[in-house]
Amino acid sequence: MSIFTGAGVALVTPTFPDGTVNFEKMKELIEFQLSNESDALIICGTTGEASTLSDEVQIECVRFAVEVTNGRVPVIAGAGSNDTAHCIELATACEKVGADAVLLVTPYYNKATQKGLILHYTAVAESISIPIILYNVPGRTGCNIAPKTVLELSKVKNIVAVKEASGNLSQIAEIASLIGPDFDIYSGNDDQILPILSLGGKGVISVLSNVAPKQTHDMVTKFLGGDVKGAIDLQLGVIELISALFCEVNPIPVKTALDLMGYEVGPCRMPLCAMEDKNLETLKKAMKNYGLIS
Repeated sequence: MSIFTGAGVALVTPTFPDGTVNFEKMKELIEFQLSNESDALIICGTTGEASTLSDEVQIECVRFAVEVTNGRVPVIAGAGSNDTAHCIELATACEKVGADAVLLVTPYYNKATQKGLILHYTAVAESISIPIILYNVPGRTGCNIAPKTVLELSKVKNIVAVKEASGNLSQIAEIASLIGPDFDIYSGNDDQILPILSLGGKGVISVLSNVAPKQTHDMVTKFLGGDVKGAIDLQLGVIELISALFCEVNPIPVKTALDLMGYEVGPCRMPLCAMEDKNLETLKKAMKNYGLIS
């Protein structure tokens, strides 16, 4: 059974100027997402700036999201690390505070061989009982999960899905050709939602959903419901906005976009910083064209 089908939002972590988490604002963002039909919440992933949160704060964010969501949609916790022992600690803690699943990015910086990836993910899987989504984003980590490695890991009972953000549709097609029906593929790139759905994907773990949750949800549900033309129109209609949301490193543009929409989510944590003026103008133009701001 899938953890979710549709659009899961990779939620930003709202912060005060001193860097502490604004939990009142997080609750507001969660309610905004749920009222606009987001199908899952991904807490403390890349977009949630997990790499600059302490373990204690990261776990508290997950606990808080579980409490606020109260079973309305699955809460998926980012719990990846390039240290297997640390990853086990994070994943175990996320399970204890009620996460429905964990999203585990590939080991970064020190990387890993394909054999090492199998050992890493299997060790974490054996330490928890909740489902695991593999997260493949080699552009950030320098480490790619090969299709045959995904196949091998799909044999582990609670490794049930992969978030594919390699951008390599040929690789994703190979994964789809190898795995069985009980293993799910989620797009990790908002500009590739429909191509991955066309290969049998179950949805997207989305940055775009932070600012356009209903439209992202509808894109997936229309496609899966047979309204391919309607889904294509939504995908192509949002390409300019997606491009603007990634004109600087994520989550700088999306947090800026939420601020422009009046959500006051606060600054990114250092070393991420405010947008360059020319990119800010690009973002504003795309948001105006899409109707998010006037």
